[in-house]
Amino acid sequence: MAKRLLTHALLIFISGLLVASYAEDKNEKGQWDIRQKKIEQSAPDFSLPDLMGNRVSLSEFRGQVVLLMFVTTWCPYCKRELPNLKRMYETYSQRGLKIIAIFIRESRQKVAPFASAYKLPYTVLLDTSGMVARSYGVIGVPTKILIGKDGKIYCRACRSIDMMLHKLLGGNIGASL
Repeated sequence: MAKRLLTHALLIFISGLLVASYAEDKNEKGQWDIRQKKIEQSAPDFSLPDLMGNRVSLSEFRGQVVLLMFVTTWCPYCKRELPNLKRMYETYSQRGLKIIAIFIRESRQKVAPFASAYKLPYTVLLDTSGMVARSYGVIGVPTKILIGKDGKIYCRACRSIDMMLHKLLGGNIGASL
């Protein structure tokens, strides 16, 4: 009985923390308010190889909105996110969005067939050591990090990404992702 009460109390406490963290993103009417999101520090620059062995640096994309997507080939949630990422790419790439999929601790031999099978239309990079993921504080996959034209991180684990893209790219909001 005591074990059950302790478990119940712990669940209530954790739920309260989650509600409090979500409440921070809402305005007084209970609506998501991206204007109140705080802009973080500048995104750490990096240079990683693509599937052809060419080095690609984040600084090459300065002046553009960039979505970093930290993923792996074995992650079922990453695979489930692929249709949304492709749709986002189709919707926003003409307006300047660059999507970069960063595969963590995986070889070209694993990632290249995966990228080909899923027909990934965006930049694919290999973080074989995991150093870039660590520099961004990635603790799980998939992790989305949205970087503005000014090189600053606008959101991590973005929940309302379409609204953020609308803000950063201008224009109409696309299909909800």
